[in-house]
Amino acid sequence: MKEDRFSKATIEAAEKTVHWTVEHQSKLMVVAIVVVAVVAAALGGWYYLNTQDEKASGELTTAVRTFDAFVRPAGMPPQPGSESYASLEERATAARKQFQAIVDRYPHTRTADMAQYFSGLASAQLNDNAAAERNLQTAAGLRNKELAALSKFALASVYRAEKKDAQAVDLYKQLADKPTTTVSKVTAQLELAGLYESQQKLVEAKKIYEQVQKENPSTEAASLAQRRAAALK
Repeated sequence: MKEDRFSKATIEAAEKTVHWTVEHQSKLMVVAIVVVAVVAAALGGWYYLNTQDEKASGELTTAVRTFDAFVRPAGMPPQPGSESYASLEERATAARKQFQAIVDRYPHTRTADMAQYFSGLASAQLNDNAAAERNLQTAAGLRNKELAALSKFALASVYRAEKKDAQAVDLYKQLADKPTTTVSKVTAQLELAGLYESQQKLVEAKKIYEQVQKENPSTEAASLAQRRAAALK
């Protein structure tokens, strides 16, 4: 009896489902079309972004080579077939132009994010701190925590150059509290201690050096922290 009731209930439920499906067939078709369209758009977007990323990656490699190209000594002529520049400023100007072109041509790609970071570095080399801030702040807000950490670290240097020490201190503390592979806790700590030294906040600097020694025994970082602490007056 229980099996019969169960079978009957199952059949009735199935009949109701079929009836509902017939009544709402047009709506289901619309929903199905929308779902297919969304999936297709997502796959198409994924394919498009990956294709764009591949193109951008090649251009980024070229731009990084420019950023790292040889700077000729005064009076030395350029050598055929070898990329070189007469000054750091000339090299940074050329590289920044290439990095910015990648950001403009390939938005929303991972490579464009990297180019944004490098554009900030190039701007900093040119002492264009306003542009450096804009680019590095954008890169610092990215989901890629490794790249974001690098950007914050570079941005802290820009703030220091601008005498915005409070902002730099805040970034170093953030990096020390949430270390990454690209910017370790000890790296952020040593930079923060160095900044405190420049501000003549020697007590704060010494505390950090002692913390580094305690947390990193028998390491090069501990030895460096010990030497710096000993040099404090």
